[in-house]
Formats: sequence, C-alpha cells, structure tokens
Amino acid sequence: MTHDFENDAGETREVQSFYDANAEAEWARLERHRTEFAVTLRALEDHLPPPPAAVLDVGGGPGRYAIELTRRGYRVTLVDLAAANLELARRRADEAGVELEGLAQANALDLGRLSDAAYDAVLLMGPLYHLLSEAARRRSVLEARRCLRPGGVIFAAFITRFAPLRDLAARDPAGLLEQPDYVERLWRTGVHDSGEGFTAAYFAHPNEVTPFMEAQGFATLGLLGCEGVVAGHEGEVNALTGEAWTRWVDLNYRLGRDPALWGASDHLLYIGRKGAFPAADNGRRAAAYGRRGDAPRGKAGPA
Repeated sequence: MTHDFENDAGETREVQSFYDANAEAEWARLERHRTEFAVTLRALEDHLPPPPAAVLDVGGGPGRYAIELTRRGYRVTLVDLAAANLELARRRADEAGVELEGLAQANALDLGRLSDAAYDAVLLMGPLYHLLSEAARRRSVLEARRCLRPGGVIFAAFITRFAPLRDLAARDPAGLLEQPDYVERLWRTGVHDSGEGFTAAYFAHPNEVTPFMEAQGFATLGLLGCEGVVAGHEGEVNALTGEAWTRWVDLNYRLGRDPALWGASDHLLYIGRKGAFPAADNGRRAAAYGRRGDAPRGKAGPA
C-alpha cells in the first residue's frame, strides 16, 4: 500500500492551525500538569549525556523543555510546525535569560535542513500523537534517527489509547451515549479525527510502543508512564511545594516504570539508543512489530 502524502499535508495544516491558535495554552499546560513535566525531566536527567551535548527538540512547542535544558547548559535546537510556538519560545527564552542554539519552523516528517548525525539526543515529544498513519509515524521517527549520532538517545512521547476515554468520562460522560460509534472506533483504532476538541491525534496502545520504536532501529532503555500513579488525580499533588512535592515526583518517577501502570498514564515516554543493524534486520524487526505490536482485536469497552 502506498503512503498518502496528501493526507499528511491536510493533517499538518490542521495541527499547525491548532497550535498557532493555542501557543500560550500549550505553555500553560505543563504548569497545570507539573507531575508530567517533572517526571519527564527526571528521565532526561538520567539518560541525557552531560552538557554541553547537542539536543534537537522536534515538535517542542513553545519550548518548555528546550528552555529548561538550555538553562542547564545543553545546546538545544528547537523545531516546531507552528510559528506562534516558536515566537513564544523566543520570548520565553529571553525572559529566562538563555539563548537557544537554534529555532526552525519545520515538519517532523521532513527535517532535511538538519544535518545527519549532528545531535547527541533527540526529543520527539509531540509529533507522534499528531500523525494518524503508521507510515507517517515511522517516517518521523526515522527522520529523528537520521539526525542522531551513533549511540545517541531518543525520547519519544505517546498519548495512551485510554487517555481520551478518561477525559470523556471526566468532561462529558454522556458522550458515550451520544457518539457510541465514534467512541468505539477511537478505542479500536486510536485515531481521533472528529474535528471536535483536540486536533487530529493518534492514541497509542501501550503494547505497541516498544516494538514500534525497536523496529525503527532503537535499543530500548526504558518506557515510562509520565503521570506515574496520579493520572487524573494530580490536582492536589501539583499544588505541593518543598519536600512533599519532591517525594511525590520521586514516587511517580519510580512507579511510572512499572508496566502495570502504563495504560493508566496519559503520556508514555519511550527512551532508546540509536543502534546499527543491517537493512535486512530492520525488515525482520518491522515484520515482527506488525505481528506483535497491534492492539488487541477483541471486543473492547466496558463490561
């Protein structure tokens, strides 16, 4: 089956428009979800090479992670689809008194202006949940891989298949009755394309993440549920300060590595190292992914 690049272009325009209109909200999102931000930073601290390593932040939005890593001494290039995100990142970096290594407007599907093997680490913490087809997600990961030096580390974020259902239960539980076919299709395919609420999105089944990334040439270092044990129950925790906050971050970071919690988290963070293997081996891994990585096909939904 050939890949439909025209669909990619349509999805790109929708996602770009969404974030151009919501750059400030995207910056504020990690103020509301402090646990996700803090736990992800812990993973970066544990797996990034020491500064001043070169980091490429692909789809990094208004630069929350890019600015924080620059503050810590890393040389960070921020790439995003939305001009409003990049402009806000520039302003926020100025306010923080730091200078990003680079800012570029580009699509995660085509990083051609960036050199091969130029970065010690790549953050791909956004694009993969806006690419509806597996072929597009694969292309994005391979573009990120191309930019990594041998042995470089990737951090790839996914929104879990169950996150939109939890959101529906919290915001509009009657929606299960009003849109039963859509909700069933969302669960079975992971594709959100209704044109309502969030922009076009793909929600990954936890079982597919590691085999998918390994099929693109990465050796797995870890998989982490970014909300740990508090997904959907983080309000009081996120209001903490001092030692209590630090203890909760530590607990959620440790528990987020437990596979039993991955489906209960809203965001999964895959951490992998760029490996080297022959093209034929890549084909075998991709075939294995196709056999192992699909979500269950049985009847889904509440009993």
